[in-house]
Amino acid sequence: MIALGSDHVGYELKKIIMEYLDEKGIPYKDFGHYDQERTDYPMFGEAVARAVASSEFEKGLIFCGTGVGISIAANKVNGIRAVVCSDCYTAKLSRLHNNSNILSLGSRVVGADLAKMIVEIWLETPYEGGRHQNRLDLISEIEKKECN
Repeated sequence: MIALGSDHVGYELKKIIMEYLDEKGIPYKDFGHYDQERTDYPMFGEAVARAVASSEFEKGLIFCGTGVGISIAANKVNGIRAVVCSDCYTAKLSRLHNNSNILSLGSRVVGADLAKMIVEIWLETPYEGGRHQNRLDLISEIEKKECN
């Protein structure tokens, strides 16, 4: 299951992706925001990140104007590897090499069709593991230092 979240600027793109997920039969839960009324992105980035970090959800999709702010908030949660993507190549490599678990999209950066392509590639690309695992382990060590 996929966790979704957005601020007011990312709301419309999130709705488009929700329709795409419905068409593909991919289950999700929307953690808000639920309209275009002005709000702040950190709470929605955190909500999705906590849902993914707890293993309640396998992956997350988050949306704001650029994708950057909400991804920064999500990345504050231990175990989260949120990536901002505006192209298909980055989406693919972020999964293959970095095992990213949250995809962040900017509604002011990518259009609907490109966003769907990025989401499809990101969701379908498996983590390659192998030589990349050592790097993820090093990232986890950094997180552990920050918790102390």
